[in-house]
Amino acid sequence: MEIVAVDLIVLGAGIAGLAAARHAARSGLRVVCFESLMFGGLVTNINELSPAPAGVSGSGIDFASDLMGDIADLGVEYLNAEAIAVERFADTIAVRTSQATHYCRALIIATGARLRKLGVPGEAELEHRGVSACADCDAPLYEGQDVVVVGGGDSALQEALVLAQFCRTVHLMVRSEHCSARPEWVEQVQSNPKIMLHLHSVVEAVRGQDGVEAVVVRTGASAQRREFACRGLFVYVGLVANWPVTTPRLQSDAAGFLLADPDGVTAIDGVFAAGAVRAGFGGLLSAAIDDGQRAAASVLQYLQRHPSQQVHAPALPVHGEVNRLSAPATGVNPGGSALQFNH
Repeated sequence: MEIVAVDLIVLGAGIAGLAAARHAARSGLRVVCFESLMFGGLVTNINELSPAPAGVSGSGIDFASDLMGDIADLGVEYLNAEAIAVERFADTIAVRTSQATHYCRALIIATGARLRKLGVPGEAELEHRGVSACADCDAPLYEGQDVVVVGGGDSALQEALVLAQFCRTVHLMVRSEHCSARPEWVEQVQSNPKIMLHLHSVVEAVRGQDGVEAVVVRTGASAQRREFACRGLFVYVGLVANWPVTTPRLQSDAAGFLLADPDGVTAIDGVFAAGAVRAGFGGLLSAAIDDGQRAAASVLQYLQRHPSQQVHAPALPVHGEVNRLSAPATGVNPGGSALQFNH
C-alpha cells in the first residue's frame, strides 16, 4: 500500500479546515487536506455573506473557492477521499483511505457540522421534496407560494428574509417566547409584511404525498394544534457535530462537539480541533477563519517542541485493539467514516 508522509493532515475542507491548511502551508509545512464531499461546508449555501469578515465579499462559494485557490498555490495536496481509519502511534498519526495510508506528525480535525433535523414524522420522507436546508438555493422554486421556516436564530431569520423575496407568505416558527437572533435580523423580520412570526410554536409533523403540503404545529400557551398549508419547510434549529463517537481521550461534550481549548489543543498529543466541530466555536465565518489559523499555529508550536521527531510508517492493521468508531451521518464535511485511535 502506498505510503505518504507529511507534517500535517487536515480532516475537512470547510472554512476552518481550509484556513488551517493555508496558514500551515504558508509556514512551510507539508500539508494534505481531506474532504469526502464538496469543499467549503455550510457557507457554500450562502449567496451573500453577512456579516462578512473584513476584506471578504460575495457569496460563500466564492470565498471558499478563493481559499481553495490559495492552498493549491501553496502546494497543499487536496484529496477528495474519505478517511476510513486513523491511528495514533508513539510519534506518528496514520490516516487510511481506500487508496492509501497517509502518515503525519500532527492532525487537525475540522470536519464541521451539519444542520440538526427536527426528527418529526414526514421530515425524512419528504427531504428534497419540499423539506430543504438552503433558502439561497431553493427559494426561487417557491415563487408565490407559502413556506414554513423553523428556528429563531440568525440563520433562520436570514433565510426567512431570503424566502420572503420570492414567497407569498413565510411562516416563521419559533419555539420560545422570543427570537435569539441579533436585533437587526429581528427588526427586519418584524417589519417584513410577508413574514408571519409565530412564537411558542413547535412543528410536530410534516404532511404530504409527493411533496410537502402542510405542517402540523403546536402553538401558544394552550398547546393547540394547527395545520399550516405550505409547499416548503426550511429547518434551522442548530447544528450537529460531524464526528461520530469519541474515545476516552478524545473527549466531546454532551452534544457531541469535540473538547479542545481555544487554540484547538485536545487531550491527545498532536491532535487538534478547529471550527464547528469544536465545542465553544463562535459560529461566525470570521470565527471559523480564526479557529483554523489558531489550530495551525498550535501545530507549529507542537512540532517545534518535537524537532527531532521523524515520521515512522508502521503497518496499519486491519484489526487490532483499537477504538473503532461508527460513521457520522451524511452531512457537510464528515471528514471520515470509521475513525479509530490506538493508545
